[in-house]
Amino acid sequence: MDFEYSDKTKQLMGRLKGFMDAHVYPNEKRFHEEVAEGDRWQPTKIMEVMKEKAKAEGLWNLFLPESSLGAGLTNLEYAPLCEIMGRVIWAPEIFNCSAPDTGNMEVLVRYGTEAQKKEWLEPLLAGKIRSCFAMTEPAVASSDATNIASLIKRDGDEYVINGRKWWSSGANDPRCKLFIFMGKTDPDHPSRHSQQSMILVPKDTPGVKVLRHLPVFGYDDAPHGHAEVLFEDVRVPASNMLLGEGRGFEIAQGRLGPGRIHHCMRLIGLAERALEKMCQRTLSRVAFGKPVAAQTVTLERIAEARILIDSARLLTLKAAYMMDKVGNKIAAKEIAMIKVAAPNMACQVIDWAIQAHGGGGVTDDFGLSYAYAQARTLRLADGPDEVHRNQIGKMELGMHAPAGVLKGR
Repeated sequence: MDFEYSDKTKQLMGRLKGFMDAHVYPNEKRFHEEVAEGDRWQPTKIMEVMKEKAKAEGLWNLFLPESSLGAGLTNLEYAPLCEIMGRVIWAPEIFNCSAPDTGNMEVLVRYGTEAQKKEWLEPLLAGKIRSCFAMTEPAVASSDATNIASLIKRDGDEYVINGRKWWSSGANDPRCKLFIFMGKTDPDHPSRHSQQSMILVPKDTPGVKVLRHLPVFGYDDAPHGHAEVLFEDVRVPASNMLLGEGRGFEIAQGRLGPGRIHHCMRLIGLAERALEKMCQRTLSRVAFGKPVAAQTVTLERIAEARILIDSARLLTLKAAYMMDKVGNKIAAKEIAMIKVAAPNMACQVIDWAIQAHGGGGVTDDFGLSYAYAQARTLRLADGPDEVHRNQIGKMELGMHAPAGVLKGR
């Protein structure tokens, strides 16, 4: 495996780092100040200014592998760009590379009809609207997605949708115009993985009601955020169905593979920044007669953080490489491994950085408490650690167990 970045990627990395240095890091404080002013759920002025700059510099829609609509990068080529953007939690939006829009756009590129692409993909690619992915439900253990109980019923030329979703990222955003909704079209199908479908639901459809925003460790993530949403007798045209009835899991797997690469590389960027802050802080503080950086425990943690970050990066690049070479299905174990490794790594590194900052670490002054909340959340998002570990364990055992022994376990 060759993880050497292509010339195209290296050139984009340089431009992206330059943009972050010139426009993003200097405006971190301003962004948070604008969010705190007035209505927190309105887009910030500084974000819109930076978006226009990113467009003008050709740093826009850098994702979308296997598509002429993006930058034409493979998963492996895009991965290091994700890391650079991930150093600031809200920065990916500047480049139209933020979740859940990236995943939703990939769904529309792969599985949408030409009419669906015209109506929804084009404005998403242009950054004119935002979107939401409505999958997780409060009433069931959604870590087993076959439990999803929302219903999508055919009624003539329409589908009628009923269900309650939560952790629907972006639903609070006034720019959100579209939900990709997962629910059951055939609850009695003998295959639990063929019961589910995905359908496009415009946010302004009667019966769609955003009930509340859901804070994470007290952070509301405004103006994006996460929400609980009620869908009550929501009617949409039958033409809004994606790919066909019973194809929901197929779409989900196509969506979540690249998304996990993105999440993991962004977390690596977040952890890198936390380590930088840890080093800078401990070099500038003196305790018990010498710099905190010279304390043995600090040196050990800095060294261990470097090992953990680099290990997670290599594992994630391997997963991206395999996705490009052999596809999501064959790379399933590697994708599951990074989804466990990267969030746990980030939680540990950020925790050490918080400890090194003392009381300042748990304030908002250094951005570490917010970073920790994000990293800890990603041990649950896109499937909890336990689900991925079970999957990894079964695949590993499957290499040694007689055929059929692990079936149904």
